[in-house]
Amino acid sequence: MIEGKYVTFTIGRQKRIALIAHDGMKKQLIDWCADHKDILQKHFLCGTGTTARLITEYTDLPVKAYNSGPLGGDQQIGAKIVEGDIDFVIFFSDPLEAQPHDPDVKALLRIAQVYDIPMANNRSTADFLITSPLMDQEYDHKVINFQANVMKRVEDMQM
Repeated sequence: MIEGKYVTFTIGRQKRIALIAHDGMKKQLIDWCADHKDILQKHFLCGTGTTARLITEYTDLPVKAYNSGPLGGDQQIGAKIVEGDIDFVIFFSDPLEAQPHDPDVKALLRIAQVYDIPMANNRSTADFLITSPLMDQEYDHKVINFQANVMKRVEDMQM
């Protein structure tokens, strides 16, 4: 629904959740997934390369794998957010270790913000999100109406 500057999107009852973790945080994410397996198995899960494979291996949760982060997986997840195919991100980032693909990580975090989707970057935030009553219901959220924004910019340039 278009409401001027914003468009309302609906996150369905079954969430499409991206699971991502830096190398130093993979064990924590796997443990977190095991702790919340009963909730996660109700949703569609995807993730970056090694993380997706390890979660499936250790928890038996089906996780669709994209490329590993340094090989473009973060960008693939970001593109899926833009396309409306991912509406929830759990990304256990390592705050104490420099990442060679840090610009890709920042781009992913930015796109998640732009599209106003729930995102957790540590265990406590992930715990709060996954146990929210909103996990079992549809959720409407407003996103900037990019089409109207672009049209206005085009009009302004023609003056």
